[in-house]
Amino acid sequence: MSFIHRESHKSDRIGWLRAAVLGANDGTISIASLVIGVAAAGTSRDSILLTGVAGLVAGAMSMAAGEYVSVQSQADTEEADIAREKRELEEDPEHELEELTLIYVGRGLEQPLARQVAASLMSKDALGAHARDELGITETLRARPIQAAFSSAISFLAGAVIPITAALLAPSTLVAEVTSATALMTLVILGGTAAYAGGASLVKGAIRVAFWGALAMGLTAGVGRFFGAVV
Repeated sequence: MSFIHRESHKSDRIGWLRAAVLGANDGTISIASLVIGVAAAGTSRDSILLTGVAGLVAGAMSMAAGEYVSVQSQADTEEADIAREKRELEEDPEHELEELTLIYVGRGLEQPLARQVAASLMSKDALGAHARDELGITETLRARPIQAAFSSAISFLAGAVIPITAALLAPSTLVAEVTSATALMTLVILGGTAAYAGGASLVKGAIRVAFWGALAMGLTAGVGRFFGAVV
């Protein structure tokens, strides 16, 4: 009789959820702050939109580049660790068997059973067993630089489009106000959704994200108004 594992856990989502929410939040806050700051300085709508679009492109590329470099460094480390593990398995398989046995003993198995489990796993996929249980590297959690870069750029774009659209549709005299309100509403939804999906408090998640977004936009608006008055 086969057993099918049907449980789902909140932690299964944390990797992609973190990246998606981070990118969308960054896109919304960065571009909304940029648009609001320029609008507060008394700039024309065309200049505001041009600034927003330029910020969108620059931000998306920056997110993609930063995420790629970061995740590629992780991938390089993983590949180096796996290559070393493969070499050690070829040169001294008995020591590697003992090493895996001690790992399972440390997790609570009796020594004879731990050795039996280690030997069984190594007979089928020695490198996979050591990568998973010694190095903590699994196929599901392997670093994927291209995928990470693409996902970050797309999520940033998704967040950035909202304040730009709000600035485009708002009355020319209310660009900063409409963009602020729209961005805050978006941040509340993003924060609440992320918190709910992760099993945390929806209200706390929404308030936390909205607070930092409001702070960023408020400071930028102040800077824009100050320099606009000076100029």
